[in-house]
Amino acid sequence: MSDFTHLNDEGQAAMVDVGAKQVTHRTATARSIVVLPPEVLEKLTGDDIQTKKGSVFQTAIIAGIMAAKKTGELIPLCHPIGMDNCQVTIQLNEQQELVIDCTASITAKTGIEMEALVGASVAALTVYDMCKALSHDIVIKDTRLMAKTGGKRDFRRE
Repeated sequence: MSDFTHLNDEGQAAMVDVGAKQVTHRTATARSIVVLPPEVLEKLTGDDIQTKKGSVFQTAIIAGIMAAKKTGELIPLCHPIGMDNCQVTIQLNEQQELVIDCTASITAKTGIEMEALVGASVAALTVYDMCKALSHDIVIKDTRLMAKTGGKRDFRRE
């Protein structure tokens, strides 16, 4: 169990003490993939979907940024941090799936991967919420960390 950073010597949940860590610039990018059924895809005009609730993609981008800022309140052992930046993008890939990327950055003693993951996840959930009147066959099929820099080691998924 010593491999898990959020467990103390007794095996109990604990917040990681980052007091002795060095401040570094850290970035993380997370991605969620959303599969839209044909009845939703046919509503795509230009680079967005307009519903009675408004712009789907713009609302999802704002929701993703807001969620990333609240990660410390949502994930019990995450440190509450003030992000330097958070960007959410939404694009349609060759398979006609939405690719939602959330990139967050901070100069701090702790990483920002969870903020990027929460941002991408909530943006995907917002797309579902805004399009569920058109179909309940929307699938959020993949959420993963794509890259991170800073801290002990960098990571990049190909």
